[in-house]
Amino acid sequence: MNTVEIISALENLNKISGKLDIHENERKTLINGVSDFANRFISGLKDKKVFNKKNVGSLKINNDEQSFSDLLETYQREVTETGINAASGKHLGYVPGGGIFASALADFIAAVTNPYASVYYASPGAATIENEVVNWLKAVFSFPETAVGSLSSGGSLSTLTAFTAARDKHAVKNETIKKSVVYLSEQVHHSTQKALRIIGLEDVIIRYVPLDDHHRMKTGLLESMVEQDKQAGLKPFLVVGTAGTTDTGAIDPLDAIATIAEKHKMWFHVDGAYGGFFILTSKKELFKGIERADSIIVDPHKSMFLPYGTGAVLIKDKDAVLHSNYYTANYMQDAAMEEMLQSPANVSPELTKHFRGLRVWLPLQLHGIEPFIACLEEKLLLVKYFRNKLDELGFCNGPEPDLSISYFWYPFAKDADEKNRQLMEAIHDDGSVFLSSSVINGKFVIRIAILSFRTKKETVDEKVEMIKRCLKKIE
Repeated sequence: MNTVEIISALENLNKISGKLDIHENERKTLINGVSDFANRFISGLKDKKVFNKKNVGSLKINNDEQSFSDLLETYQREVTETGINAASGKHLGYVPGGGIFASALADFIAAVTNPYASVYYASPGAATIENEVVNWLKAVFSFPETAVGSLSSGGSLSTLTAFTAARDKHAVKNETIKKSVVYLSEQVHHSTQKALRIIGLEDVIIRYVPLDDHHRMKTGLLESMVEQDKQAGLKPFLVVGTAGTTDTGAIDPLDAIATIAEKHKMWFHVDGAYGGFFILTSKKELFKGIERADSIIVDPHKSMFLPYGTGAVLIKDKDAVLHSNYYTANYMQDAAMEEMLQSPANVSPELTKHFRGLRVWLPLQLHGIEPFIACLEEKLLLVKYFRNKLDELGFCNGPEPDLSISYFWYPFAKDADEKNRQLMEAIHDDGSVFLSSSVINGKFVIRIAILSFRTKKETVDEKVEMIKRCLKKIE
């Protein structure tokens, strides 16, 4: 191919490839379309069902051009109108995500500018924002300035990062794995066991510590179990406490667990994915001891109301974290001389990742912290309000929760579990408010998780009316 032919081919290709670099006038039209769609979606949340059992139609990629307006209509029909509408304040089943608008704007800006936030050399500003969010988290949880951390996709990856550091710190490998012991609450999130398996610790010994009547770990039994394991020649190395369990909203006695962990030289990890940010509220005293943990995970996409995909981990032993994650390559030699800890990639399994820091940094800078705290205090009061309403209807409530998750059941005279299952199905069929279920102490129960920033008193009142309607169908 001679030069003339190459130039001609390039001109023809550019006519097609240039479509990806959309011109300004068309960008304005597209942005206006997205803005109108977002406003209709948000404005319509109060009037729409939160749960739809509708089947999804065709979303097959056909490699053909389609109009943007048609694609938005498809998204509306096949995505926002199927399953659980997680942006709705009526989502009270699983721990809701958030989706505050300021974070959506941050994601748009991050995607347009597309900085490489993982490596300081590549984007000092973006990496600094990521690090400043970590520094803010360290201040919230009273972690030392020398601690390290990273923003992740959520609790699962955060747990993986923390456990890998714990494994390497305590040299749990080869023949020591089967003699090493991990201590968990019976209410621990399943991502804990999953992380152990992924990092090669499937064969460790797992001890489930019994819980008290409020679903908190019994620390007296924990210490007895550790002592017995040491006497048997085993190696206790990790204990996991929870600051807000998924099923019941309970906070383990963190300070007492920290004392036991320090005494026996174990790594103390706290799962605060759901409940961690309640430390900013009137519940702060319940978190005493979290500052003594070796590692913490929190999910801003839960109790800071940010979009899904925003988790965080803090770890005190930076050497253990760097041992697990720091590698370099020839093509990265220009960045090799910088301060290692300035680059988020060095303290995380991820090298390339979304610029998550902006979706945390921008809302905090725009709104300040007070609206976030007010939302959390509001949720604590709403769960009390809901439990009072259930009492009036003759329901049985579980124990007073530490945070904003509670459970309940109706005391049917016969076949109580089966009829509560039928009640749950009726609630799902109704779909106006979404709740979920669990089995606690062998009993089928219905869960409520009040966390969405859009959940208000009116939402709870609507939920109570829905439960009354559904109960009549079962009785």
